Amino acid sequence: MSRFRHILVPVDGSPTSDKALDEAIRLALFSGAKITLLHVIDALSHMTDFETGIDYVQQHLPRMRAAGESLLATAGEKVLAHGLPLECVLIAEGPGRICEHVAEHALISHADLIVLGSHGRRGLGRVLLGSDAEQIIRYAPVPVLVVRGKEETPT
Repeated sequence: MSRFRHILVPVDGSPTSDKALDEAIRLALFSGAKITLLHVIDALSHMTDFETGIDYVQQHLPRMRAAGESLLATAGEKVLAHGLPLECVLIAEGPGRICEHVAEHALISHADLIVLGSHGRRGLGRVLLGSDAEQIIRYAPVPVLVVRGKEETPT
């Protein structure tokens, strides 16, 4: 197994994401790597067309930013409890899909591995909901370790 120096872990607060973080911590303890936690606010997926632009900018975005910061703080505590070097990054602005932000951050931060969770969706659920994990794998400039969560029953 190669030794990693910098592991990027996209987090979203799901149990699958937590499972991926646990695996990243194990790898970092083994290799002495730094962990960067990354949370990307997917603002477009939260737009409903029922709120005005001003309401969205003044109310919804600040709430999503606060939730992202809280998520990173909680996950960061887990990393720091193991004595590992840590960086937390919240991406709240800018166009682009989550996979593009993850790939770009992997490049600019010089990460040499991305560890992420996959919900294991299949069939219609995967088609309708898409797969962030699959898209990150396609865009990633570095190796990706996918940690499977509990597989969902096909619909």
